[in-house]
Amino acid sequence: MTLMQWFIFFLVIQGIHGLGTWKLYIKAGRQAWEAFIPVYNAVVLMKIINRPWWWTILLFLPIVNLIMFAVVWVETARSFGKHSNLDTLLAVVTLGFYNYYLNYAADVEHVKDRSLHPRTGLGDWVSSILFAIVAATIVHTYFIQPFTIPTSSLEKTLLVGDFLFVSKFHYGARVPMTTIAAPMVHDTIPILKTKSYLAKYELPYMRIPGFQKIKHNDIVVFNWPVDTMLDMRHTDKFYYKPIDKKTNYVKRCVGLPGDSLEVRNGFVYINGKQNVLPDRARLQFSYDIEFKGQITSNEQVSRILKRYDITDELGYDPESKTYVVQATEEAANRAKNHPNIASLTPRRDIKGRRDPGIFPNSPDYNWNNDFFGPLYIPQAGKTIDINLNVLPLYKRVITAYEGNTLDVKGNQIFINGKVASTYTFKQDYYWMMGDNRHNSQDARVWGFVPFDHVVGKPVFIWMSWDSNAKGLDKIRWNRLFTTVGGSGQPVSYFIPFLVVLFGWMGFNKWRKRKKANS
Repeated sequence: MTLMQWFIFFLVIQGIHGLGTWKLYIKAGRQAWEAFIPVYNAVVLMKIINRPWWWTILLFLPIVNLIMFAVVWVETARSFGKHSNLDTLLAVVTLGFYNYYLNYAADVEHVKDRSLHPRTGLGDWVSSILFAIVAATIVHTYFIQPFTIPTSSLEKTLLVGDFLFVSKFHYGARVPMTTIAAPMVHDTIPILKTKSYLAKYELPYMRIPGFQKIKHNDIVVFNWPVDTMLDMRHTDKFYYKPIDKKTNYVKRCVGLPGDSLEVRNGFVYINGKQNVLPDRARLQFSYDIEFKGQITSNEQVSRILKRYDITDELGYDPESKTYVVQATEEAANRAKNHPNIASLTPRRDIKGRRDPGIFPNSPDYNWNNDFFGPLYIPQAGKTIDINLNVLPLYKRVITAYEGNTLDVKGNQIFINGKVASTYTFKQDYYWMMGDNRHNSQDARVWGFVPFDHVVGKPVFIWMSWDSNAKGLDKIRWNRLFTTVGGSGQPVSYFIPFLVVLFGWMGFNKWRKRKKANS
């Protein structure tokens, strides 16, 4: 829906509210016209139902308001003496139209300064659960979101099984675009395995200003731009998903808006200079490894590789008759000296060989994982010459991400029905890549990431779980409560956290005991 459509819808809702409550406003000692004034009518209603004015803000927060509407409908009924379970049920299942019955048919009086404490244990429990969900949804949507690392594309920096807190406010929290959705879940409802949202009623893209811009080599969580997944395991190329319900990805931002990017022999060059990664980052490449001597089992192979921190997840390649592993250059150089390793050969593509699975998937671009570019990363407000040669690079940007129509007739390009020789970008774009250069589905496959797809910045690892270990070793204790950024070896703040936690618990216990004795 467009902003104008939303505005009209908003006015219609205000009219429905006014018509269904104006008599109730009068019975509460207010004026009838107050029921019809947008926003102000909600502030007045909070006074009528004896609730704080800031509840009005919650009524306009997407997703949160779905819960708050039901709460306010029930609270309105109770403010006019309707406390039974049937009244509560009717207030919710009629989507608030129970107010029309109270307004026009029921003989009710306003209960001034009513008690806000639920009359039953069940009511108290339901109230607590609802407001816990509201609070958690606000935190999840606008401040901090939990995230799990599912793949090894950033191995050595972020490990499979790391549980992160992702900050929404560093780059600016994005207002939910899907207005009707289950709170605190992404695109699929757990257990039910069904879609968690309705895509029909979408808000235009809006973002609260952040206090930081994305910088070179920041690790960023974003919505996968080309996602058309029905759920987390099944795809359908014709399936539409709203931006904020596309699958969450995490990669390192190596290219910023306005940069010229190139990959040479697996290394990224920005504006002609090799990108220098933070000291915590470790680039990994694929290697063919051959063994010699008395190698009798896969367990023995695993022990040798583990000794040098080499990953063997790709396993045996029958074509080359070698094991394919991933390792940093430092680890590979050290491992070559092992008496049972005959050779360790880098798997690198050659310059000029076209990989059809590499962006922009055009026969005019002979690019591959290791030799890619150069290409310009779009920047908001910047204008480029547009022709048939560069069109494969920016066609998706112009159409899918910026909402234009594009046609090619002969040698001419038509954008929104007009011949175009230049194009001015509407938003910033980023180039996201994994540190595991030969085992990462990243921008080299699907291209640019628009800023409206950016979710947030990972800041903290609160838990890390190694599914291949046993017993208590499954917990990577040295990674608990460590920061994602920074330099040097990660430092765990788990012990200081426990000290503060138990100190706070002890203080609260002492305070309650002192209060009870006074």
